[in-house]
Amino acid sequence: MLLEKTAPPILEVRDLQTTFSLTKSLSVRAVDGVSFDVNKGETLAIVGESGSGKSVTSLSIMGLLPKDTGRVSGGSIKLNGREITTLDDRAMRDIRGKQIGMIFQEPMTSLNPVHTVGQQISEMVVRHENLTKAKARIRAIEMLHMVGIPEPKIGVDNYPHQLSGGMRQRAMIAMALACEPSILIADEPTTALDVTVQAQILELMHNLQDKLGMAIIFITHDLGVVAEVADRVVVMYASQVVETARVNDIFEQPRMPYTAGLINSIPRLGSSVNKKRLEAIPGNVPSLTNLPGGCRFHPRCGFSKDICRSSVPTLQAAGANHMIRCTRWSDLNLNGGLNS
Repeated sequence: MLLEKTAPPILEVRDLQTTFSLTKSLSVRAVDGVSFDVNKGETLAIVGESGSGKSVTSLSIMGLLPKDTGRVSGGSIKLNGREITTLDDRAMRDIRGKQIGMIFQEPMTSLNPVHTVGQQISEMVVRHENLTKAKARIRAIEMLHMVGIPEPKIGVDNYPHQLSGGMRQRAMIAMALACEPSILIADEPTTALDVTVQAQILELMHNLQDKLGMAIIFITHDLGVVAEVADRVVVMYASQVVETARVNDIFEQPRMPYTAGLINSIPRLGSSVNKKRLEAIPGNVPSLTNLPGGCRFHPRCGFSKDICRSSVPTLQAAGANHMIRCTRWSDLNLNGGLNS
């Protein structure tokens, strides 16, 4: 669901830089100059391979970076106009759950195994809504019913290990939405699920978004899922944004060779009839301790030239609401090379 932009963005990220200290003398920038907005009621997908900086971006927003090694070293994150990078732990705890909810990739490692799902949802509600334990339990049952857990009055007393993977993910969604946050960050929420359960979770999130009017930041490496859920897309590579546009523009006319490579790697019905092999992007995402000069994608790019190795590309406009980090984008016809 995408509402018309009649108000300032709920979330504004500008030139975000997140640094990790590996040793006393060595540090790496896991998020390097990332900027995007999230508007009320829309779904923004952040995509890229593992190691591109997607999850670190979400943890930076949530204030959940490991305190001994990670820190936001530059840039700005504004939530409803309020700068949150300078808030202390107590202030961030007031924001987490109440204004921003988060669904993690593997609920079994995110849910506390020694507390029932009802207790964990109730704890969130008691903290942020100041309800009594009895009323918080009623809210937990209502949330479990909302996310489609059968017999929620019984399920509220189940421990995480007593639930299937799909039901655990539903319980995690119930916890994230218990205080009706304005933004939900979903970090690879369907990766560990089979395709049938994945479809159910995606439909559930869409229905809850319509009902609650919240914005969603959907983090994934699966562009097939992105095509179903997103309004806008941010493509990340080696800690930087390399392309951003509306979802239809990304799929119909990608401008960055990396984005085109991701799209070409999606399996398509009928491809076996045409005897087409799935395309793969050669090589791997570079180590942050040994980034290539020039364009960070050039060692894996089939379109690279000398200028790509010597010139550092900046994020520039490539059309209405379309930004691209590629020196040669205007010379390329990537759409013609996409699988049909």
